[in-house]
Amino acid sequence: MGIDFNELKKRAEGLAEQHGDKIDSAAEKAGEFAKRKFGHDEQIDQAVDRIQQWTPENPRPDNPDTPQPGNKA
Repeated sequence: MGIDFNELKKRAEGLAEQHGDKIDSAAEKAGEFAKRKFGHDEQIDQAVDRIQQWTPENPRPDNPDTPQPGNKA
């Protein structure tokens, strides 16, 4: 018995679709905390942007090279 990664991916995508607003909010809050605690604002902002690219709340059509959930890269 192993881990079914396809099923895990489907569940994660479903949760991201249902709760994308919460994911975006949490990423923003975590990013602000990290910037206050560690600095490195530019790198942290990039990480937060990458997280938010994977939620339906913030589609990024301006960057066609960024894979979107459900699309095969």
